[in-house]
Amino acid sequence: MKKQINFIQNPHKKEKRTYWIITVITMALIILPSYFAPKEYLIETIKKLQFPDYFPLELDILKIVGALVILVPAIPTMFKEWAYVGFGILLLSASLAHGMVDGLAKGVARLFRLHCLPYPIIISVN
Repeated sequence: MKKQINFIQNPHKKEKRTYWIITVITMALIILPSYFAPKEYLIETIKKLQFPDYFPLELDILKIVGALVILVPAIPTMFKEWAYVGFGILLLSASLAHGMVDGLAKGVARLFRLHCLPYPIIISVN
């Protein structure tokens, strides 16, 4: 027999579940594309944007650290807030760089992931 969750007794359970689903999806949207995109495409993009060769490794390490800070519940809220700030700066910078080199359409496409960032914060505050 399956135990059903009674949201009337514990209304915050639904909010917590929604928070974690949105948070995990957002972190996946930020981290996973650099691992599943073809390496040739990533190298070509880094060269086209005129970033140094070590930049993708540095970026991947910082994205993983930021995601861990956000996803581990035991880490204090202050660090999580700064991780969100870092991801916001990352996504705005990527949008600006692609917009300057590839045109406005590719720059705006990078902003899609940026609009996902506030949802976990809004849900945890309410």
